[in-house]
Amino acid sequence: MLKKINFKRCLPVILIMAGLNASAQTKVATGFLLQNEQQLSILKKQYNSGDTTITREVDILLADADKALTAGPYSVTLHKTKVAPSDNPHDYMSQAPYWWPDPSKPDGKPYIRKDGERNPEIRLLHDDSQLHELCESVKKLSFAYYFTGNEKYAQKAASLMSTWFIDADTKMAPNFNYAQYVPGVNDGRGTGIIESRALANIPDALAMMADSKSITDNTRAGVKQWFSEYLKWLLTSKNGNDERGAKNNHGTFYDMQVADFALFCGEDNVAREAIQNRTIARMDVQFTTDGKQPLELERTKSWGYSNMNLSGWCMLATLADHLDIDLWHTEKDGRGIKKCIEWLMPYILKQKVWPYKQIEPMGYSEMLDICSLAEGKYPDVDLKMVFKIYPQPTPWM
Repeated sequence: MLKKINFKRCLPVILIMAGLNASAQTKVATGFLLQNEQQLSILKKQYNSGDTTITREVDILLADADKALTAGPYSVTLHKTKVAPSDNPHDYMSQAPYWWPDPSKPDGKPYIRKDGERNPEIRLLHDDSQLHELCESVKKLSFAYYFTGNEKYAQKAASLMSTWFIDADTKMAPNFNYAQYVPGVNDGRGTGIIESRALANIPDALAMMADSKSITDNTRAGVKQWFSEYLKWLLTSKNGNDERGAKNNHGTFYDMQVADFALFCGEDNVAREAIQNRTIARMDVQFTTDGKQPLELERTKSWGYSNMNLSGWCMLATLADHLDIDLWHTEKDGRGIKKCIEWLMPYILKQKVWPYKQIEPMGYSEMLDICSLAEGKYPDVDLKMVFKIYPQPTPWM
């Protein structure tokens, strides 16, 4: 689903000029995986010094974090409307979004696919929304703690994480065996693994709360143990194997999750293998030499999926920096991230009209995320032009 940009929650251009670019090419410190620690440190210093622009943005963040203090708990067990075929309420379960009842069949089964058209039935199952609310809440709370040092935010984040990852009565089983099942077709698919990409928020959240007394060693170890078990499932299960072989954005985000979770768990060799042996090879089928992403352009939401997939590549490049792999500048037979960004630029700058099928309104938040991650990587690509039209998003958006 495409995110809608909220202009009230974006960093104005003045922040871009305040020193964030200086750290754009600097390797992030241990503990932070997708967030740039030096960039955050600059923002925190500005906030502590009373900078009015930063204070305004952080105040909006804190208002959201205060709402999260009373939200939840989130769990796959507390809001179950349907139990997976395993009869285990701890198993995550979701329904494929683009599959609909077949009107020619009395019971509608097997369901048929309508690309890009979301079946409202999926909202009858709550595990997907619970997972995303968990990750979003922990993200907001961790940023709030980072800026204020107020333990109430870390304490709530610790409680939410314990419920989802640690507590025996409520924790999610570390598998996606039953994600995005298709009625009348299967009980779950590798395709459903795309829904767990929001979990990449958790390692960075823990890094931001590293000095909190509310994040105990037991909490940290329990969360890391869950991620270790889920990583093993990703690497060894049938669904994981299916998703690993996906050629489009699903393969990209499979690699991103494996790399992120492996780095979090100290399995650097697993992350390195994923990027060097799989991710780079994906350039052959995902990119053209002029920067198009043909597998995404053939979708009914071609703009959305082109941006989504490229954002996954930029996340992978950020993770690769930890391993001293320069994915930003890696090219395979003339194909690479830079050319994809350059190809999309005229469309976000409104110099060209998007000529491919897009059944939803065009959103720009993921393209702004791409530009933020890539800023400073390509001196000959003027990304500042983008931020003159659309304010740069804050790291906590």
